[in-house]
Amino acid sequence: MEKARRLRVAAWVVGPLGVLLLIASLVWLRTGYLLSEVRGDSMSPTYGVGDRLVLERIGGAEVRRGDVVLYTAPERYQSAPVVQRVIGVGGDRVVCCSGLGTTHERIVVNGRALDEPYVRDGVGDGTHRPYDVRVPEGRVFLLGDHRSNARDSRAFPDDHGGTVPLGAVQGRVTDQRMVPGLLGAVAFLGLVLAVVGTALAVAARAARRRPAALTSTLWPGHL
Repeated sequence: MEKARRLRVAAWVVGPLGVLLLIASLVWLRTGYLLSEVRGDSMSPTYGVGDRLVLERIGGAEVRRGDVVLYTAPERYQSAPVVQRVIGVGGDRVVCCSGLGTTHERIVVNGRALDEPYVRDGVGDGTHRPYDVRVPEGRVFLLGDHRSNARDSRAFPDDHGGTVPLGAVQGRVTDQRMVPGLLGAVAFLGLVLAVVGTALAVAARAARRRPAALTSTLWPGHL
């Protein structure tokens, strides 16, 4: 009975702890991060087809110029989420381009030509169609990194200058994978502990039902 009691206590400690760790880590992962796979060429060479991205969920107020974000715009791309780079936020003036049509072509934001080492072949725009957009408050102007092959804000000039509402942003790409990796490890540990706790509970139940060894005889041995 003492062994059964010890097993039962261990089960009540290990099992609930494992369930708690599993649920907490999964909830944190689900509410804090997203996973997405690149399915087009519009963000190359930064991200290529088949690349898996980790995104941190952020509010609209956290979006900054230069962020690569995942957003939805059903009226433009049906139900498929899109990954593009934020070039302008509310109040910015985005102009194409300085050096238009040359090898020194650059997007200009608030009067300053952007240095964009990430764009494909160093091409700042590539469409040879100039534009001048004042980004409304609460919206963002986005471009793909492969400017010659991206259907981005430039393709929708009649819809708020091609800008997208901040509320459409679902997450920001992050290269910091330590936290989601750690949460995944904690979730796995929680699962293991939950299984161990269940096994201990089963063992405790079996030990409690095992008949005790006889310590005396029922009839005097000399008769």
